[in-house]
Amino acid sequence: MSFPLVCLCNPLLDLQVDVEPSYLEKYSLKENDAILAEEKHLPIYDEVINQPGLHIVAGGAGQNSARAAQYVLPPKSVVYFGSVGNDQYADLLIKANEKAGLTTKYQVQTEHETGKCAALINGLNRSLVTDLAAANHFTLSHLEKPENEEIIKGGKVFYIGGFHLTVSPEAIIKLGKEAAAHNDKISVINFSAPFIPEFFKDQLDKCLPYMDYVICNETEAEAYASSHGYAEPSNLVETAKLVAKTPKENTTKPRIVVFTHGTEPTVVVKYDFATEKYEISEYPVHPISVDKIKDTNGAGDAFAGGFIAGLVKGLPMAKAVDLGQWTAKVSIQEIGPSFPYDPKVTYESS
Repeated sequence: MSFPLVCLCNPLLDLQVDVEPSYLEKYSLKENDAILAEEKHLPIYDEVINQPGLHIVAGGAGQNSARAAQYVLPPKSVVYFGSVGNDQYADLLIKANEKAGLTTKYQVQTEHETGKCAALINGLNRSLVTDLAAANHFTLSHLEKPENEEIIKGGKVFYIGGFHLTVSPEAIIKLGKEAAAHNDKISVINFSAPFIPEFFKDQLDKCLPYMDYVICNETEAEAYASSHGYAEPSNLVETAKLVAKTPKENTTKPRIVVFTHGTEPTVVVKYDFATEKYEISEYPVHPISVDKIKDTNGAGDAFAGGFIAGLVKGLPMAKAVDLGQWTAKVSIQEIGPSFPYDPKVTYESS
């Protein structure tokens, strides 16, 4: 079976719960940050699993984006690769994805359980603490299976969550090389969290030449700029221009950098390697009243999912960004990185 959108990242079972600031302080956690769990953080999972108001969601940033894209695309448009355990948590992920119409091609680990992410919500802020577990054991060999090679050959857009840079850069490069070898295929990477460009700088730099699109938010962009010695880390447009111009494997295609910035306009910078010229655009976000916002966790993932769905549809840039913003707007009116299915809502451009 052929899927126009192929996604790769770390599948996780999200354990989402409301907490007080004191709980974040207890574990030295920051609001609106995302980290990999250290040993001192491991008690969190047993603590939140018994808290009232717990929401369990099929998560992981890339999986959230894959579900978001499938929400606005025709049935069986999206396939998702990642690694899970042979356990009940993987069954929960599969069932949730089946409901969303998302096809999963998991690599199943027998010695590691499915990864978990504690999403600690404080008002409109969230702190994500991830124990990768089985997700950390994905291997390139899974993509090299004949049936998965066929899926990759049939793909048109390849989307990689930056969290996978901590697991298998080789798998990312494989998808990136497939896109770089064809002018009618597109590769997209999302930085996903500030610690990725900070602590996995070398892995990111090795993969970036194969990427046509880069997506991230303002804090991730600033982390990238700081780790690469840019003079103005907080200047989004200048950072986007420098990221866009970094070396690229296939320079017949431009590189396009998309920076989200909360309620501020989305910044898009396109660099044409042939003409050495930039095209800079900004797109105001969809307005929404605060009383309609239920949960901003996963809003960036939803934007990315809607945006890459726009690329699959062949939409012009303004429409693809608009679709991403609309998808994020729909998601933040639900609990967790989720979407309404009863009834399902239909995209209406602004």
